[in-house]
Formats: sequence, structure tokens, C-alpha cells
Amino acid sequence: MREIVFDTETTGLRARGGDRLVEIGGVELINGIQSGRSYHVYINPERSMPPEAFAVHGLSEDFLRDKPRFAEIVDEFLAFIDGGVLVIHNAEFDMGFINMELGRLGREAVPMSRVIDTLQIARRKHPAGPNTLDALCARYKIDNSMRTRHGALLDAELLSEVYVELMGGRQAALGLADDTAGTSTRRGFTPAGGVARARPRPEPLPSFVTSEERAAHQAFVALMGEKALWNLWPDEQDAALRTASSAGT
Repeated sequence: MREIVFDTETTGLRARGGDRLVEIGGVELINGIQSGRSYHVYINPERSMPPEAFAVHGLSEDFLRDKPRFAEIVDEFLAFIDGGVLVIHNAEFDMGFINMELGRLGREAVPMSRVIDTLQIARRKHPAGPNTLDALCARYKIDNSMRTRHGALLDAELLSEVYVELMGGRQAALGLADDTAGTSTRRGFTPAGGVARARPRPEPLPSFVTSEERAAHQAFVALMGEKALWNLWPDEQDAALRTASSAGT
């Protein structure tokens, strides 16, 4: 399954009130594993940047002035998400801006039927909250120390890891995986021959056999004595078997 985890930054909160997109970042997952493909672009919003929005993402009017307009990147963006399920945190917000920009160009809206909202999943799984991206990173021990401000690509990368945990965590990566990208996942699994294999444990699991059970087994073996099956194999047949095995190799 191909999924695109993505995030946006904007000039404000009102997609239908004059605010515009300023950044899009997306990460591709194949069967729940990062493929190594990503998409990132800054966008000239063709309007001023409110101080409140600048305080969130730090993208100034001067920085965005020479960046492409949405009309100039729309085709490459649609090509990147084509055929994929979209994974978004608080999807109504981001899709509101994406579809507003598409509508301005007379393009067809992306249907919400293609979208998975991780905020809704998190609220069902953790009803007591909080379920912000930062809170979920803390819950699942995902390092978000680089997130001093909002950034679409960084947030998409963090959300991709949160999404894997919301959908079952590392166990989800033990199934079949498409290894077309030939890359390893950041979750600690390396696709090999189409199957994602877990790394060896740093320390072996302790034995579940108690000392009493081990002593009972040894006593049982001792009781068998010379009647044990491994003592009944004739030496001649054993030698013949070894000779035949050597001849075959």
C-alpha cells in the first residue's frame, strides 16, 4: 500500500478567508515503511504574512517572495500524491487549504475519501489526550528535539513515525513489504527479499525454564540410562551413514 504522509504551513487559519499555503511537505510510505521518497516546497502566498503565523513557522514575506506560486507547483504536487492514500494530522485543516488552492485554479478537489486523519485515530486510541503531534511524539518516544518551530517536511516525517505507532507500532513492519526503493526504514527494520526483518535483540531474552524444571528433565534423562534412543543406534549403521554422507558431498 502506498501512503503519503504530509503537512502544510499557511498564512493563517482561514482557508476561505484569504489565507494561503506557504509550505507543503510529504513523505512516502510503502506498506508502512518510509521509501526514501519525499516532497517539499515553499510557496509564494501572494499576500502579506501575519505576525501570528510567522511566529509559528518563521517563514517571512521576504523569504517567500521569490518562491514559486501554487499554480507553478500544482502538477508536481498532484503527481507525487497520485494513487496514494493521504495521511494527515487534523486533515480537515490541511485539505481545506489544498482544495481551496486547487479550486482557485479550476482543478478538481481531492476527496476526503482518500484521507486518513491521524488526529481522529489518536483521539479514539487515547481519549484522555493530549493528541497534538508533540504530545504523541512524547508518548511514543519519538525524538522531536529538532522541532523548534513548525515545518511541513519535518512535521510530515515525525507524523509518519507517529502513524506507524498508532497503527500497531513496530510489529506492523514485520509483514510483507515492497522493497522497490531498496532503502531501510527509520523504525529499525531493513527490507530484505521483500520481507522486513527485525534487528537482533541487544540482549537475549531470559530463559523461561525454571531451575526445578531443568533438574526434573535431567533426572528423567538419567532414568532412561542405556535404553535411551540415542544409545540404540548401531555403531556400524552410524559409520555407514557417515561414509555415505561423505561420498555424497
